[in-house]
Amino acid sequence: MENNFPLNEEEIDGYVKIDRYNPEKVARIAAHYAEILELLGEDPSRSGLVKTPERVAKALQFLTHGYDLDAATVLRSAMFEEEYSQMVVVKDIEVYSMCEHHMLPFFGKAHVAYIPNGHIVGLSKIPRVVDIFARRLQVQERLTNEIRDCIHKTLQPAGVAVVVECKHLCMCMRGVQKQNSVTTTSAFTGEFVHERTRNEFLRLITASLG
Repeated sequence: MENNFPLNEEEIDGYVKIDRYNPEKVARIAAHYAEILELLGEDPSRSGLVKTPERVAKALQFLTHGYDLDAATVLRSAMFEEEYSQMVVVKDIEVYSMCEHHMLPFFGKAHVAYIPNGHIVGLSKIPRVVDIFARRLQVQERLTNEIRDCIHKTLQPAGVAVVVECKHLCMCMRGVQKQNSVTTTSAFTGEFVHERTRNEFLRLITASLG
């Protein structure tokens, strides 16, 4: 799905800043954030906060732009027939998402593997699928399943494996305030349900090839 938001280019000291956003949504979200600042006891008219509501509105659109994209279409754009039938692993994919319960970030890494069954996919498309689902309001458990299900339904491989490891600021900054806790989720289909194949995947994502 194409993003039809207007293109805003701003050149500062030779650096071109490019933003895509919906001006109507920016204005509506910004108006609410100005009120929120007042409710928090701040003065939204002071110099440091004058543009904050607009900045937050644009940031939220960027952080949730996955709603405007179709992950399956991205995968189909780079599918190729190939008689390769061994495991393909893309590991250490950066993940940045927003917890839907507190709208605070969670971030970490995703490790994704699939076993081709007649088709392979361009390697860059797997991180793009991760980003598309991460750039939405999420819970880590659903994020893990959505990545798995999209790859499984679109490529129809012999199996898919996904492991996601993240730190959640809703646990670090508030609540139990456990700064060193990491949450790990996993999802498997097909051949990865079998212990031998799953263990090979887990060994590969923890191995250091340096």
